[in-house]
Amino acid sequence: MYVPSEVKNITVSTLQKMKADGEKFAVLTAYDSSFAHQQGLAGVEVLLVGDSLGMVVQGKDSTIPVTIDEMAYHTACVAKGRQGSLVMADMPFMGCQTLEATLQNATKLMQAGAHMVKLEGEAWLAEHIESLARGGIPVCAHMGLTPQSVHKFGGYKIQGRDQQAADQMIQDALAVQEAGAAILLVECIPSVLGKTLSETLDIPVIGIGAGSDCDAQVLVMHDMIGVTPGKPAKFVRNFLADGITTVPEAFEAYVKAVKDGSFPGPEHCFV
Repeated sequence: MYVPSEVKNITVSTLQKMKADGEKFAVLTAYDSSFAHQQGLAGVEVLLVGDSLGMVVQGKDSTIPVTIDEMAYHTACVAKGRQGSLVMADMPFMGCQTLEATLQNATKLMQAGAHMVKLEGEAWLAEHIESLARGGIPVCAHMGLTPQSVHKFGGYKIQGRDQQAADQMIQDALAVQEAGAAILLVECIPSVLGKTLSETLDIPVIGIGAGSDCDAQVLVMHDMIGVTPGKPAKFVRNFLADGITTVPEAFEAYVKAVKDGSFPGPEHCFV
């Protein structure tokens, strides 16, 4: 796919350098070509094709019904519209049931246009991450509140609040880093734990409800422009407000706020 010369392609190495240089980067979910195009123009470094599409696009009550074919379809759409942004695609529910399934499903997402796959889980993913890395597939490991395990957790609850759970998450994070994960994403954890993980790991740490000290932030696009039905989560800020009247401007404001550290604020964080 042709990328104009003025557009810089974001790679895993780019994100690693940004962490090393202390420069934060912005991540947003994307599900189609048009929004991916606008997000890329706004400077969003990573487009996450999230299985959250099950809720915000398909109207379902969780991410669990989303299939690998649906993920591949939306990944292909986003890849068509990206403006140099790195495309990360979610592995859907039970997509890592076996090592063979992990390899097959990750291959499908990469062939659809992803540059990286995201897997929900802890240290048990190490063998899967090692195999993907050997095959040239970069991996983002997703820990904390993992939506595909919402029924196991008994709802959407903050993770890592007690010392034992926090210590375990740190050990799991080190294990997936050792296995070859390129990025860690942590969701709904205390800010102090997000800070510890970002300082402990060599790889970039993306946070959502994980405090302002993470190396990057991610939000669901529909949440950050205020169109998701119902009460927004604590970690959400509506960027289509306060005088901002267009979606492209909201994307630009989000990128700026992530990079200057004004988002997330204390009101978006957990203790």
